[in-house]
Amino acid sequence: MAEKNFVRSMFNNIAPTYDKLNHILSLNIDKIWRKKAVKRIVKNLKNSETENLKNDSQVFRFSDSQIQKDSQILDVACGTADSTIALAKAGISSVTGVDISEEMLKVGETKVAAQNLDSVITLQVEDCENLSFDDDSFDAAFIAFGIRNFEDKRNGLRELRRVLKPNGHLLILELSVPQNKILLSLYKLYFLHILPFIGKKISGDSMAYTYLPQSVMNFPKPKDFLAMMEECGFKDVRQKALTFGLCRIFEGFV
Repeated sequence: MAEKNFVRSMFNNIAPTYDKLNHILSLNIDKIWRKKAVKRIVKNLKNSETENLKNDSQVFRFSDSQIQKDSQILDVACGTADSTIALAKAGISSVTGVDISEEMLKVGETKVAAQNLDSVITLQVEDCENLSFDDDSFDAAFIAFGIRNFEDKRNGLRELRRVLKPNGHLLILELSVPQNKILLSLYKLYFLHILPFIGKKISGDSMAYTYLPQSVMNFPKPKDFLAMMEECGFKDVRQKALTFGLCRIFEGFV
């Protein structure tokens, strides 16, 4: 369990080099994972809107962008706003990105402005376990590589359940430990030894890139995390392994 002040301070310290290191250390595979996750969110929004119209017995023929027009999306632990920007570029007209780290958000604000997405994206400092939003505020919530940093994951999941509208969709993208023994050995060599060395060299922060592999190794096993999601009020929970189990998508609905 990560203490909030430690997490905030750590990410504030590494914010200037975070994007560069993130892409180097993941060999840019994180971009592929994020793209897959965003596609699933958009697809679910489209299906949800279609079902609502069917239930209302209305005649409909909409493009993807029209279907997504009024959707409100929350990007939790958004960091430097990579996921927030990806959601906006997918055609969603209102995306709110929240994070506990002020410095990470400052980097994100610069990137949002450079993409001319200020009218679509709102970034704000929030404690993701104690959100300031009203109940039933968002159609979907996304967390990319952030849930493992929550001090109390159950509190965070309950808050997400609270701010999601009925039929709302939660999608969590998180690093994972592979199950294959040979791959696991290589994974541990890279994650526990090579990654911290490179991270320290580039960021100057040895603690952050020692914490990262520890947080992944200590994350609940997939079946246990799905059980936690159900305990916190989500239904139809599921998970999907990506790239030999190096990353996983977790989903649930309100």
